[in-house]
Amino acid sequence: MSTAEQAVRDDEANALFRGLDDLRGLILAVSGGPDSTALLVLAARWAKARKRAPKLVAVTIDHGLRADAAREARAVERLARRLGVRHRTLRWRGTKPKTGLQEAARLARYRLLAQAAADAGYAHILTAHTLDDQAETVLFRLARGSGLVGLAGMASALPLPTGGAGAIVLVRPLLGIPKARLYATLKAAGVAASEDPSNRDPRFTRARLRTLLPALAREGLDARGLARFAARVRRAESTIEFVVDAAHAALAPGPWPERGPVNFETARFAHLPAEVGLRLLGRAVTHAGDEGPVELAKLESLYETLRQAETRLRRTLAGALITLGRDRITVERAPARRRAAIGLAGKIRKRPQ
Repeated sequence: MSTAEQAVRDDEANALFRGLDDLRGLILAVSGGPDSTALLVLAARWAKARKRAPKLVAVTIDHGLRADAAREARAVERLARRLGVRHRTLRWRGTKPKTGLQEAARLARYRLLAQAAADAGYAHILTAHTLDDQAETVLFRLARGSGLVGLAGMASALPLPTGGAGAIVLVRPLLGIPKARLYATLKAAGVAASEDPSNRDPRFTRARLRTLLPALAREGLDARGLARFAARVRRAESTIEFVVDAAHAALAPGPWPERGPVNFETARFAHLPAEVGLRLLGRAVTHAGDEGPVELAKLESLYETLRQAETRLRRTLAGALITLGRDRITVERAPARRRAAIGLAGKIRKRPQ
């Protein structure tokens, strides 16, 4: 048996959960599929072997999309009870969207998991994302034309927006483990798991990309190679953000006024490397605007317009008004009347020189 097919050893599990020992408790996201069931088994085994360990609560989200979901949640509950882990099932209620269903379900899942963490007074949620999931994520984002932030893949830990008091951190302890090893772990433990048929449904992009992985692996681009690519992008991404922080401090030191205006000297901004200038502009638009995250393609279009403009102009993006003058670029909250009148597709408004 190859290393990739061996069950996860106890010493490996200790390393996977290192740093979580002193926490009050952990929420385990357990759908009942092989990956999350392995997470439940490994976490229970790890906690049981320690004199002092966090309390574990396994949480299953029933999205109400499949008839078998309730039965699978009950199976998780029985396994959790056998392992000495408390279990909760939370349901996604309300009308389901006709388009973008998987993304809506994902957002609902994290919202309900965050609710479970808040109810328990815990600050950490563990999910069972694997090395294979990381590879699929990189391919998915590559197909969607993502920038470096997206191609860096999933982080091993990141804060979740809760919309309320208290920070909740999402932790992915299995991100470096191949799925095959989790299957082997369940087999060794004599534990069964369910399979979500949507994982093989060709209507969903991720399912279609998943079928490409074996062919890519035969060409040398396997899951580990894609994950290694993501790690290198993440390293480059960290370096770029360090440079953007320095440019931020040099051109427009904070704190920035709420809603702006944020001002950059036109000449100094023009001399920034393109990626640095693009990101600094994006920070200002996000800060001053009120329409959420800035779409990369629209931000790139605005940035190129500013670079190539030979006269003064105004544009709006994501609820921010960007004005290019002779000596400075100003980014501020766009008045409501401006949002309809000025857009990225609008004409350049000339001003007297």
